[in-house]
Amino acid sequence: ESGLTYAGKAFLCLAIAQWSRQQDLWLDCSGLGEIAIAVAAGVPREHIVVHGVNKSPADLEAAIRHAGIIVIDNLTELERLVALATSHSLPNLWLRFQPGLAVETHAYTQTGQADSKFGMGRDEIIEAARICRQHELPLKGLHFHQGSQFRDPSPLGIAIEKTLDLAQALDLGEGWVLSPGGGWGVAYNEDDLPQPDVTDYVCVIAEGVKTGCRERGLPLPRLQLEPGRSLVARAGVALYRLGALKRTAQRTWLLLDGGLADNPRPALYGARYSALPAQGPERSAEETVWMAGPYCESGDVLIAGLPFPKVAVGELIAIPVSGAYHLSMSSNYNGARRPAVLWLDNGHAYLVQSRETPADLLRRDCGLPANPVEKG
Repeated sequence: ESGLTYAGKAFLCLAIAQWSRQQDLWLDCSGLGEIAIAVAAGVPREHIVVHGVNKSPADLEAAIRHAGIIVIDNLTELERLVALATSHSLPNLWLRFQPGLAVETHAYTQTGQADSKFGMGRDEIIEAARICRQHELPLKGLHFHQGSQFRDPSPLGIAIEKTLDLAQALDLGEGWVLSPGGGWGVAYNEDDLPQPDVTDYVCVIAEGVKTGCRERGLPLPRLQLEPGRSLVARAGVALYRLGALKRTAQRTWLLLDGGLADNPRPALYGARYSALPAQGPERSAEETVWMAGPYCESGDVLIAGLPFPKVAVGELIAIPVSGAYHLSMSSNYNGARRPAVLWLDNGHAYLVQSRETPADLLRRDCGLPANPVEKG
């Protein structure tokens, strides 16, 4: 038995949560805000999985009230749940295992290495399982996550071996769940080709679990895979309008109406994108350009050194593969208003998120008191 959990951190809004429900996907939520979106979209309780390395009391209360699974990251969190269990019925619990293996990806997107902030080592997992049994908590599974945007699936096989050794020591019994995360790579530009095949990842996982369980005499678990980027990255295209051209002795700048505030990935960890004119994309490249945004940072560069056609001010520039970790990491830096999101379906476009307004930016502000209390 197997299923898919959509990793909401890749991009989550009401429409995406509704789509995941329609596709019978489970939904991975990190904290109160994402749980609220899932609930508003009508995602069934049993399909909501709550992650997080430092879940606040409000996060845990929302998870207990609305989720079907809480993934325990550390012993402190488990102690909080033990206390809450005296007055609440807890959802099923999974323990997050840190396999101590690094995958080939950017250091900022590794999650399973030995010094990671995520999850627990073997000894802590065994102690967590002991606590669960002592307090009769519903321990049902194990979760691990190797990292994000890794192309070689072979480390998954090693992590599965370690996790199955742990499952054997824990003796979870029939009906247990194994969640081997996601993080499967996608091609963002021509240098990333060929496009990684999700079948390669799934085969490594499935074969590793079947063989490993047979060798250890373990019952087969339910496999709950957790893709995010590989589901939505290529579904998203970001559109920017060219506001100005600037030619210096060293380079040609295309200055766009967005950048760092709506997509911090290039500045954060050197993510590389491609681009093309939205109208007439077949035009031949005539110069090498740097595409930058309007924000007060020299690092506000979306694409560096891209061969590109001649374009005029006012044209739209399309950046494909923008559906994951783009808007979900956006900000209001420089008072930026986060952009609208359109959903395209069978030739029709639907507005699913509106562009922010200045009123939206001011909504949380209270200002200084009209009559401040004087000293003395």
